[in-house]
Amino acid sequence: MTPGTVADWLGAVSLVAGALLSLAAAIGVLRFPDTLSRMHAATKPQVLGVLLLLLGLGLRLRSPADLGMIVLVGVFQLATAPVAAQMIGRAAYRAGRVDRNLLDADELATADHPPPGRAQ
Repeated sequence: MTPGTVADWLGAVSLVAGALLSLAAAIGVLRFPDTLSRMHAATKPQVLGVLLLLLGLGLRLRSPADLGMIVLVGVFQLATAPVAAQMIGRAAYRAGRVDRNLLDADELATADHPPPGRAQ
């Protein structure tokens, strides 16, 4: 087997694994009950799925121009997904769409607005 054949097989495995992780993320977004769970499904497995898809694409294409663009897409995905998740979580919290009883710690609660169940 030549190195090109091995790279093609590894690329194919990465593409299938990335597609399955992205599918799992999509199912999680549809099936999870609350905003924070959906936010988790929309970021963690989706980002890993996209990175695996990009790895598979890079192993299949192997040209320097394509690899540069793939790296840029991966860096952009890693930079924007956590920020988007943070903003979604913060907006859901401020809109009152988060069940505060499920939180282990609530750093955003102030003395004026304690979480339910705590005395003032």
